[in-house]
Amino acid sequence: MSTKITPDHLCRIAVVYVRQSTMAQVIGNLESQRRQYDLAGAAKGAGFVSVTVIDDDLGRSGSGSMQRPGFERLVALVCSGDVGAVYCIEASRLARNGRDWHHLIDLCALAGALVVDPDGAYDPRLVNDRLLLGLKGTMSEYELSLMRQRGLAARDAKARRGEYQFMLPPGFCWSEAGKIEIDPDEHVTGTIRLVFAKFRELGSARPCRAGLLRRCGRRLLHRSIPLGPKWP
Repeated sequence: MSTKITPDHLCRIAVVYVRQSTMAQVIGNLESQRRQYDLAGAAKGAGFVSVTVIDDDLGRSGSGSMQRPGFERLVALVCSGDVGAVYCIEASRLARNGRDWHHLIDLCALAGALVVDPDGAYDPRLVNDRLLLGLKGTMSEYELSLMRQRGLAARDAKARRGEYQFMLPPGFCWSEAGKIEIDPDEHVTGTIRLVFAKFRELGSARPCRAGLLRRCGRRLLHRSIPLGPKWP
């Protein structure tokens, strides 16, 4: 057990924060989940009697682009002063952006809570530990930017070779030769022609939508133009 984990920390709760960025990772990368959930056993082994696991953010990115109820719950617990240590498998699980990371570290320093990962325990109130935590957070944010940059570079390289394929609007599809062509499904092309014909006849999207639904029913929605919230 780390000497930084004192009886004052042990009398409070340990929080294990579990997160994976996408649902594909949640379904396919089970080993990462297992390693993160195993931190609860490590917290009990360190002497914490009460351990809380927060896994509300499975399938949610830590880049700051979406709401994370689990992270918000973690911040609230730290602010309450009831948390003795926050366990994470690595810095990137807590946050992939500097704003969230440094906000959490500041709150841990104010509440006297430790941040613990497989490399050790860190006390944000200590200058050296705060420096290490800052580096971990910066590297986590940089790693995300690097992955995004690599993805964009790969996309641009495929585009220069003429091999990049993207989602096409209804009525078009990619051929085996990699060319854009009209969808060979006659139901799709017929439905699109019908939509535009009714629009020219009625002059407005709303009555066009209502008339088409009355005429075709739900058959119109099969591989066709969405008639949901995007229609006025």
